Amino acid sequence: MDTIRNRVGEVYEPFKVRFLEREIHALADDEVLVRVRASAICGSDLHIARGLHPSAPLPVTIGHEFSGDVTAVGGGVDNVRVGQRVTVEPCIVCGKCDACRHGDYGYCEHISFTYRNGDGAMADYVVAKAPYVYELPEYLTYETGALIEPLSVATHAVRRAQVALGETVLIIGAGAIGMMVAAMCRRSGAAQVIIADFSDSRLEMALQVGATIAINSGRADLEQEVARLTGGKGVDKSFECVGRESCFLQAIMTLRRNGTATVVGIYEKPQVTFPASRLVTHEIRIQGAQGYCWDFPIAIAAARDLPLEKFVTHTFPLEQLQQALNTALDRGSNSIKVIVKP
Repeated sequence: MDTIRNRVGEVYEPFKVRFLEREIHALADDEVLVRVRASAICGSDLHIARGLHPSAPLPVTIGHEFSGDVTAVGGGVDNVRVGQRVTVEPCIVCGKCDACRHGDYGYCEHISFTYRNGDGAMADYVVAKAPYVYELPEYLTYETGALIEPLSVATHAVRRAQVALGETVLIIGAGAIGMMVAAMCRRSGAAQVIIADFSDSRLEMALQVGATIAINSGRADLEQEVARLTGGKGVDKSFECVGRESCFLQAIMTLRRNGTATVVGIYEKPQVTFPASRLVTHEIRIQGAQGYCWDFPIAIAAARDLPLEKFVTHTFPLEQLQQALNTALDRGSNSIKVIVKP
């Protein structure tokens, strides 16, 4: 393989990005070189941009929701070929711990993600391990293919919550993940999908992709509204997709007895206080959901029937990564998914 120069975007101090220039190393037998065609800014990238991501201290490269073209493969790769359009599951696992050996690689004792390892996808190229590279079907564009990663996060959360036919669920936060959780809850058979946010425009879009009831938390008391909608019982399942203590409290206080809260948001302030007696009096369960484990194929299949293109609100060339990040950080921009294209 000829020497290839690669630009990789890095947040080096809060709210500031720069490009690192590197040479692409010779591929190992199990590696694939992907030329990035579309890379989406994720909520975790915004936590990084503020210098407040609890697991990714600065400086750190950003970008892990992406799609592109396979331009080279290692000698042992047989699942993809040069020229294919692909997306990549950007996790790094050891393959040796008990969880990995049982196939539960999402619980790997050493799990990390490519961007935290210096291989962010706000770049011209990404080197990926072949087992985590998936071909894009014809119904996905590069832009929507870049959204398979966040859709997989939502898929994983909904699968962990075991959302069932006829259930009522509450999603707190109508960002991209929250809206995708709403879409996957509907696909899983939830009869009533309530979503709460402060943005009317986001709530309107959430109704288009799967939510059945939208509540503006800035104008209504969420706990009272949920009680009214459920006859005082509460919801079967709740999803916290913001990462704030107040939202955590809403997620547990709106649950019916024996309900389950799934926490998906990233907490810049990780310490929360809540009434522990609720765990006993209502026998509720609180669990987390991070990343994915065998969820990419499910998300790719589900994407056939989802209007993922609605999530893409802004597009920038890679050279304008700083402007792209500023737009995603600006609540006034009404951005949902900002796509960067080398």
